[in-house]
Amino acid sequence: MRDYLDFEKPVAELEGKIEELKHLSDAGDLNIAEEVGRLQGKADRLLRGTYAKLSAWQKTQVARHPQRPQASDYIAQLVDDFVPLAGDRLYGEDAAILSGLGRLRGYACVILGQEKGKDLQSRQVRNFGMARPEGYRKAQRLLELAERFRLPVVTFVDTPGAYPGVGAEERGQAEAIAKSMEISLGLTVPVIAVVIGEGGSGGAVALATADRVLMLEHAIYSVISPEGCASILWRSSDHAKEAAEALRLTAQDLHRLGVIDAVIEEPVGGAHRDPAKIVAAVGDAVLSALGSLKAVAPGDLRQQRRTKFLEMGKVGLS
Repeated sequence: MRDYLDFEKPVAELEGKIEELKHLSDAGDLNIAEEVGRLQGKADRLLRGTYAKLSAWQKTQVARHPQRPQASDYIAQLVDDFVPLAGDRLYGEDAAILSGLGRLRGYACVILGQEKGKDLQSRQVRNFGMARPEGYRKAQRLLELAERFRLPVVTFVDTPGAYPGVGAEERGQAEAIAKSMEISLGLTVPVIAVVIGEGGSGGAVALATADRVLMLEHAIYSVISPEGCASILWRSSDHAKEAAEALRLTAQDLHRLGVIDAVIEEPVGGAHRDPAKIVAAVGDAVLSALGSLKAVAPGDLRQQRRTKFLEMGKVGLS
């Protein structure tokens, strides 16, 4: 069954009626197929109109949709011969970050992805996509492997943020994130990052320090969650809607500000309504980005990446 968000209730009611009609036989003067077609057209127009004017808070809800495709879905459908690699060789394995080697549309790549899980059990295993230091140190190991064997890196970003628990802090969470960024900035191979859902705080930037940062149309990318921002500024998470607007966390705002490089259009109603279509679109976008970077000299690639991040913040909000 499809999960509906609060602002989708009118659409849910129409689609509910459509499902009811589909289980009825033609009766009297009522042509069921004709009525279903009429209601379906109305539902499609309503859905398109709703998604054409989403607020920042509504986009946040879409980015967190429980049925939204996750990193494992993109890897399963886009990457051939995927060989998972586990552990940071220092402390342990972190299931919040998927990592390994594979061929993405013919390109041999190092793949990294943050995974939230799809049911209660898997979400607990994945720690809801919130990586611990060992997850980021595993990512560092894979990044260094990519550099050693001259392989491009593709990352799928989807996390509320790095795990803030006591154990994570004791094991050096901040250092692990900073080191991941440092290694990414020093690579001489192409790095492509795709924000597929939530891009939360340093937990996202650790895997998004890339030559090309792509972002799905209804994904979000921010230094802090709207609820966290509201708790600090208003001392209440009740102001999350206002915080979402102030944070400029939508793909459209971030593209205008030069924080990301491209926006990938989602199916009407969000990526969860047509997973196959969005996976194919992401594959095309990643392939295009890799193609544009393969001719750049290694030294130039590293310098351009560093310059890209140094230039951020020079574009004003006005």
